[in-house]
Amino acid sequence: MNKNTINHAIEAAFVADAYCLGSHWVYDEAQLKTLPIDWEDLNAPQAMWHKGKNKGDFTHYGDHGKWLYEFIQKNGHFDITMYGGFWLDNMQEYKGYVDGSSRETIEALKRDPHTDKGSASYDLSIIGRIAPLLLVSDSKEVFLKQVESFVAFTHNSYIVLKAASLFASVLYDVAEGKSIDMALHDVDVDPTLKSAFDAGMSSKGQDTFSAIRNFGPACGVEGGFEGVLHLLTSYADFKEAMIANAKAGGDTSARAMIVAMIMGASGKSLPTLWIKGTKALS
Repeated sequence: MNKNTINHAIEAAFVADAYCLGSHWVYDEAQLKTLPIDWEDLNAPQAMWHKGKNKGDFTHYGDHGKWLYEFIQKNGHFDITMYGGFWLDNMQEYKGYVDGSSRETIEALKRDPHTDKGSASYDLSIIGRIAPLLLVSDSKEVFLKQVESFVAFTHNSYIVLKAASLFASVLYDVAEGKSIDMALHDVDVDPTLKSAFDAGMSSKGQDTFSAIRNFGPACGVEGGFEGVLHLLTSYADFKEAMIANAKAGGDTSARAMIVAMIMGASGKSLPTLWIKGTKALS
């Protein structure tokens, strides 16, 4: 697998998170339509949950994703026990938002410092952080195993693990040269996700705001999973997909990071303005 392809997928996910900061966790439909945001650029956060964050920063999703990337860059491999300690060290000093999955995982580590299973969160967001694992996976089988280990550490939920496996498989195949459409067509779908998968795929071309709001714009796999599939099937252009997703509000970054890493792996170009504006990349 081409390392430049992997790095582009990683960069795309980070840029997507920085772009989504502006409307992340804004749920009110009327407010979304009147936000003081320049949708063509990065923006300061409008939600109270991101106090202390500014234009060009990551949400906490991007911050956590960067920790995984830094760990792999430093160690040259992935080991969940080593990573768990590294993650906990970062959490002890972290000033950003600490979500439920993180709080519960910290408590699990207090009970058993050697555990490799944290919270049972069903949030979608963890899946958008997996691209750096491609750097240390010499086969699809290894990649899927490492994704499972990474996801279970903070999101040990059956539905999340199955959704992660699906999008990891798509990501790997796209990075290997398959088109996004073909990778989605060929992917194995767990029975628990089949109905949601079909709904998301069949929403291709629908109005994005309505589709995402109807599926559900919140943090869980339920709704977010379908929203990701809607975006992947409906848009060929990275910027257009990101803007349409951000305008729909809710857990914008969770959806965007998954879409972005897959689009990045397929070679989609990223807006130069957004790359330059993402502080962690400058």
